[in-house]
This record gives sequence, structure tokens and C-alpha cells, in this order.
Amino acid sequence: MEQNREQTISRVTAWGAVGNLVLAAFKLLAGVVGRSSAMLADAVHSLSDLVSDVIVIVMVKVSSKAADDDHAYGHGKYETLATMAVSLLLLVVGAKLMAEGVEKIRIVASGRELPMPGSVALWAAIVSIVVKEVLYQWTARVGKRVNSPAMISNAWHHRTDALSSIASALGIGAALAFGGQWVILDPVVACLISIFIIVVAVKMALPALHELTEGALPAETEKQIISIISAVPGVDNVHGLKTRKNGPSFIISAHVVVNPSMSVAEAHHITVLAEQSVRRVFGKETQISIHIEPDENSL
Repeated sequence: MEQNREQTISRVTAWGAVGNLVLAAFKLLAGVVGRSSAMLADAVHSLSDLVSDVIVIVMVKVSSKAADDDHAYGHGKYETLATMAVSLLLLVVGAKLMAEGVEKIRIVASGRELPMPGSVALWAAIVSIVVKEVLYQWTARVGKRVNSPAMISNAWHHRTDALSSIASALGIGAALAFGGQWVILDPVVACLISIFIIVVAVKMALPALHELTEGALPAETEKQIISIISAVPGVDNVHGLKTRKNGPSFIISAHVVVNPSMSVAEAHHITVLAEQSVRRVFGKETQISIHIEPDENSL
């Protein structure tokens, strides 16, 4: 079952990567031939989606590896490291596109003219909108079916590319329709797309940084974990909860208070039930460590 899930994620993501590669090449060519800064920025956005596809494919392979002597908790953080690297790359790319767009706006503001974008750039934007929305719908649907947050997240990368292509089409279309000084709309839209790329990069980087610095799970999730363990028969109290994320899975440790009169076997049975209950909600990959303590009020 797990192997079929991995194959499904890899297959759909690989087709998305092919689509992103073809689109990026097409938009890059259209941007050069059509003299469109907005389309060149859009091509870079498609390339960033291609990198995202590669991350998901690699993550499925590497993160599924079992724990070993060097990685006692598994290999989940490889996905996080890759996400951080891509985020930093996107920040650099976004800043570069912004600088180029601002320079072209300055050229227009000084009275000089920019080349008029060609109609091929507009057609490239329209094709991109259609293709990327189709990829979004397909990837999101399969991601929900196989319960893959990484795949669903990757689907949203397809949609953000479609949105940036809409912005490109508006900027290029206005420049073609009105001409003259309206050509400035092309680099203006390129700047807007660069801002969008930077925002996406930051949104990717912050959770990755939180995980790499051993940040805890959200407070709502921790409350849910305590509630699940507390509901196990024989558990008097739960405290000392520590949580962190390990790629797609959780690592949890907690102190569970039980009646001191029960046997070791009974206490162990309670930990087994607690672990099963938590994994039933958060997945079988969840790693749990429970420390049993006697209820001092019962001594």
C-alpha cells in the first residue's frame, strides 16, 4: 500500500515537472522573442515550480527510508533542508527580478522607451494559465486522495504560477493594446510577480526554519495530543509534553501519570494504547516516547 502511494505521488509529480519544464522553456522563449520582462519573470516562476516538483519526488524516496544508525529518528528533515535551500534561492531570484524591473521602470520614467512586447508573450501567458490550472486540479485531487500534504502544497505552486501568468497577461495585454508609455506596465507587472515570488519564498522558509530549530508543534495540535492520551483508560494525567516535526511526521514525548498500585505490565499496556491512539490520528510514522510516573496523590 505504501509503495503504491509513493508511486502515485511520484508519477503525478513527475508529469507536473514535465509540464513545468516545457512551460518554462516556452515562456522563456516567448519572453525573449516577445521582449517581455513580465513573461521572463513568469518563466522563472515556472522553473521554481519545477524545483518544487523535484523536492517532492526526492522527499518521497528519501523520507520513506527507515531509521538507521546515523538517523535514529528517520530521514524526514531532508525534505526540510531542501525546502529551505529552495526558499533562499527563490529570494535571490525574486530580488534580482525586482532590481531588473525597477531599472526598466526608471528608464521609462527618464523619457526613454522600452521595446514593445510581442503578441507571442501574451499567448504564452494564456497557455500557461490553462495548463497550470489543470495541473493544480489534478495534483490537489490526487493529493487529497492519498493524504499527502506535500502533494497538496505542491499543487498550490501550480496555482500560484497560474495567478502570476494572469498578471503577466494583463500587463502584456495592456502594453499591446495602448502602446507608448503604457509599455511600462510590463516591467511593473514583472515587479509585482517578483514580490509574489519573494512572499512565497518567505512562507516556505519560515516553517522550515521553525522545524530545523526544533520548534514545537502548534498549540492546538499539542492540546489535541494531550486530549487523546488523557482519554486512554488508566491515564490520570499528562504533562511534560514535548513535540517537534520531522519532515512529514511528528516526534512526541510525554509523561503519563498512572495509579502506583498497578503492575508494570498494566502500565505498559496503557502506553501501548496511548501510542496507538496518537498514531491513529497523526499517522503510523509518528514517533512516540511515553514515560510512566506514579500518581503521588494515590500514594
